[in-house]
Amino acid sequence: MAKPCPAVILAAGASQRLGQPKSLVSIGDTTLVGLAHEKLVKAGCFPILIVTRSELSVAVMQAAIGSTVIVNPSPEQGRTGSIQCGLLSLAGDKGRMPKRVLIAPVDRPGWTVSDVNSLLLSQRSSTLASNGRRGHPLILDEQAITSILTAHPEVPLRDLVSFEEVVVNAPLLGLNIDLPEDLALLKKHESTLLEIG
Repeated sequence: MAKPCPAVILAAGASQRLGQPKSLVSIGDTTLVGLAHEKLVKAGCFPILIVTRSELSVAVMQAAIGSTVIVNPSPEQGRTGSIQCGLLSLAGDKGRMPKRVLIAPVDRPGWTVSDVNSLLLSQRSSTLASNGRRGHPLILDEQAITSILTAHPEVPLRDLVSFEEVVVNAPLLGLNIDLPEDLALLKKHESTLLEIG
């Protein structure tokens, strides 16, 4: 049996435009970070790490019971730096880097367990795509992991990795919780997003 794929949930953004921490935005009886964690558990990912900022670490831990929360000491450097924190934590004391890692930004909730299962079939760095639009989560292969670990934390991921597309039927894949008006869209699609199968 294949080893489960580890996953990193990115939840260290400042959420300045939204005006509240994205990871703790309510959806149903949970939060965006709790929902992402639950979906990744159901997809069989293990371990699941959540990279966040220091001031959110306790609240994120409480919102995603059973996850491992990692603090990015310099979250202002950007998403690549948060991915680096997650990857280094996965390597652990033994320094063994996994061959593949799934990356899920907390502010992109429009995917399902089924979408992740399709993504996990890919052996190369891949991202989800639906209706001609790319989305998250994505999976990193060994070469991409090395490129990311050796890059400056402020370099955008798109400049470091070429992604193949895994096409799925995910109408909400482009949903991005970034601005206050996005919360209305989240509420509008809440029941669909909570059907995580």
